[in-house]
Amino acid sequence: MSEIIVQTHTFLTLLGGGSTHFSHVKQALKIAPILVAADGGADTALAAGHMPDAVIGDMDSISDAARAQIDENHLHYVAEQDSTDFDKCLRSIDAPAILALGFSGGRLDHQLAACTSLVKFPDKRVVMLSEEDLCFLSPLELALDLPTGTRFSLYPMAELRGAGTGLRYPIDGQTMSPSTFVGTSNEVTGPVRLRFESRAMLVILPRDCLDVVLAAIT
Repeated sequence: MSEIIVQTHTFLTLLGGGSTHFSHVKQALKIAPILVAADGGADTALAAGHMPDAVIGDMDSISDAARAQIDENHLHYVAEQDSTDFDKCLRSIDAPAILALGFSGGRLDHQLAACTSLVKFPDKRVVMLSEEDLCFLSPLELALDLPTGTRFSLYPMAELRGAGTGLRYPIDGQTMSPSTFVGTSNEVTGPVRLRFESRAMLVILPRDCLDVVLAAIT
């Protein structure tokens, strides 16, 4: 069983080493004031003027300059190489919800690995934020009240079936999988009520839906 390094009763911001606007970090910290950096995300945190409460990872990306500025008691080295730094952080954090920045955008392989991490840790309530969008792993039952016309995308990470209401293009009766049928570029027509047979569906929405999403999954 993995050791819990950071435990908090408030929302937490997790910052990766990918491209992130400093303004987005500031916005996230207003909602989730505890700041944890994944390895090289420490450099991004310091550049944005924020000292991370903890840094977790294999420490192959953090700069010497950043390492020198951070109390060594806040540096948590996880040596194994069989998982990403995002994985290492998720399994080491206990928080009601995690806002993850710096894990999308840039390298496509990193983005795909981050999406896989969301599915690997279904007990963690994680919302991954990019410049325009947010992404999260849907619970088995999801209720969201969003403005009519809101872009609503579903992306299955495994074969599964779902049903529900509130979308222009219904998913009822469809077997969904990455290689057959996905639900991208759908549109909200009313209160969204969805059910899925397994925890393998990613939901992608505009990032200004964050408050509604957090209320729905926490």
